Amino acid sequence: MSAKFLEAFSGKFAEQWITTLLTPAFIFWAGGAIAAWQKLGWKNLSNWFIPLPEPLQIASLFGIFLIISISAVTTQRFDILIIQFLEGYWFQRFRGLNNFLVKRSRKQRNQLIEQLRTLNNLGSSMNTQQRTLHFQRDQQFRYFPDDDELLPTRLGNILRSAERRPLKRYGLDAVICWTHLWLLLPDAVRIDLSTARSDLNAAARAWFWSILFMIWYPIFGAQWASFGAIGALVIYNTWMLDAARTYADLITAAFDTHRYLLYKSLRFPLPDRTDTESQHGEQLTRYLWRDHPQAISLEDHN
Repeated sequence: MSAKFLEAFSGKFAEQWITTLLTPAFIFWAGGAIAAWQKLGWKNLSNWFIPLPEPLQIASLFGIFLIISISAVTTQRFDILIIQFLEGYWFQRFRGLNNFLVKRSRKQRNQLIEQLRTLNNLGSSMNTQQRTLHFQRDQQFRYFPDDDELLPTRLGNILRSAERRPLKRYGLDAVICWTHLWLLLPDAVRIDLSTARSDLNAAARAWFWSILFMIWYPIFGAQWASFGAIGALVIYNTWMLDAARTYADLITAAFDTHRYLLYKSLRFPLPDRTDTESQHGEQLTRYLWRDHPQAISLEDHN
């Protein structure tokens, strides 16, 4: 190709092209191109592309870039849906699978409780290995919600534990209070939270593209495309769960250290005692949900 082609891809467009090359969407479409090449043969593809006039070649490459970019941006719109699916918020038709996985989560939680109880009974006689095991099991138990609030997946339990912890500690429903608290958080805290959430969203998109990658197997007969399932499994068990734990810890820390900003901004009296703070938090939550601190709760309404 001539210098016109290089000029067309210079400057900002070249930067965008390089950025697009680093996305899971590009890997997905590159895999499709390789699968098509194996199925149809390089000669057939090159015989179609090379005879085209240079403007059409540039337009074709631009169209490829556009398809990759649009697909990547479109997928970002479904980050929340992908994460909710991986949390275990499924349709009623999957109730049987949901119940089975919740029972498994409950069994894992009960096993952790028994192990922690056994280790706690040792007291100061625990050796170094047992103390390490106690710390590991305690960390795992931290990311489980209460028994009646368990979800079918590890991701769901990690995020739900973060949602429920402020309610148990302070009477503040994280789902209801989070938007208001977010507006009051210092910039540095919001940056950390946004970074953690972006990392979780990126992991969810990478998981989705890995699952989608397998479609090249039935379409072009590319057996190696089935390895997308392995990629999705690795992404979920490493990247996504780690990102979820980081995000959950930051949410907990935000409530632990900045919850009083809610009381001050809404001119509510600050809790003066730890043992009665839950009552103040429940009143504040009701105010944000029902516009009045004495409004009936959802439990009362039901």
